Amino acid sequence: MQRVVTKRILACADLARFISGRDDGTRGAVAIEFAILAMILVVMMVCTVDLGMGFYRKKQVQNAAQAGAQYAAAKGFSESSISSAVKAATSFSGISASPAPTQFCGCPSDTGVTSISCSSTCSGGAARGTYVSVSAQGTYNTILPYPLIPNSFTLVAQSTVRIE
Repeated sequence: MQRVVTKRILACADLARFISGRDDGTRGAVAIEFAILAMILVVMMVCTVDLGMGFYRKKQVQNAAQAGAQYAAAKGFSESSISSAVKAATSFSGISASPAPTQFCGCPSDTGVTSISCSSTCSGGAARGTYVSVSAQGTYNTILPYPLIPNSFTLVAQSTVRIE
């Protein structure tokens, strides 16, 4: 009984303070500020997750291209088998070996591999080699549409390996 009386007295005191104008009106301001900031923080968190997922998908595409090149180095050139290795390398269902894996003759240089005909010799005495180029491609769609940014990104990676 005493608890009920105490609550009524406090409620009456709050009402009297509100009616008399002695309450400065800031009691609910914290809740309103939190509601506004919480919405901003949730949007920032979703954007961060979206960006992280995009980077993760890019890494999956790169790993798939490397897996195809590793398969070619271990087993030799087989276009269909390398394409299967690219697709099986990741759980990303939208990945493909596109363009198709290619085999070519080339000469190593400081800037990479220079493609030559298989009957040619390399300048400078370097040994001609047989190379396989593997490409992987996937599309990432963002969670939310963002202004000034496309909603879909085509992720591409390429890996080249010498075989023999």
